[in-house]
Amino acid sequence: MTTTATKLLTAEEYASLDHLSGPTELIRGVIVELNQPYPRHGEICAELTFLIQSHAKKHRLGRVLINDSGFITERDPDTVRGPDVAFISFQKTPPGPLPEGYLEVVPDIAFEVMSPSDRWSEVLKKVGEFLAAGVAAVCVLNPETETVQIFQDKSAQESGHPLSGDDLVTFPEQLPGFACPAKQFFA
Repeated sequence: MTTTATKLLTAEEYASLDHLSGPTELIRGVIVELNQPYPRHGEICAELTFLIQSHAKKHRLGRVLINDSGFITERDPDTVRGPDVAFISFQKTPPGPLPEGYLEVVPDIAFEVMSPSDRWSEVLKKVGEFLAAGVAAVCVLNPETETVQIFQDKSAQESGHPLSGDDLVTFPEQLPGFACPAKQFFA
């Protein structure tokens, strides 16, 4: 990742930029370029979205956002992060169209699909930022090992061993009744 700005930007200034040529995030006021994900990454995000969205809609629990939708996770200096997939309950954002701009309320669950270029230390840093901002659970999917890791405490330490195969992925507090074998996210 390389930085492309020297002046610290606010989330609002970042949102108004129209000259960015690829995926970016705003991290502590600095624009950081991100690698374009591989098609397998998109395939996993699509499957994940389908599974979570189907359950959330059926039980009227909330909404699923994709495509790195921006959430303000820190102010002064501002950080705008975009999880690959996010679940946000209707308790946080009532049904109906979302407001324009980045959301200042964080998702209940942030899902990150690792790319081959991701370093584990950077993934853990991002997990920690989401948890510190108030995200209840961060779920990291590793396509290489076909494992799912769920983080739920602010220290960004694993809340359990990696789940794989027929191990059930659940979010009892955020998505009551949801249970899916880990392998299904990678189908």
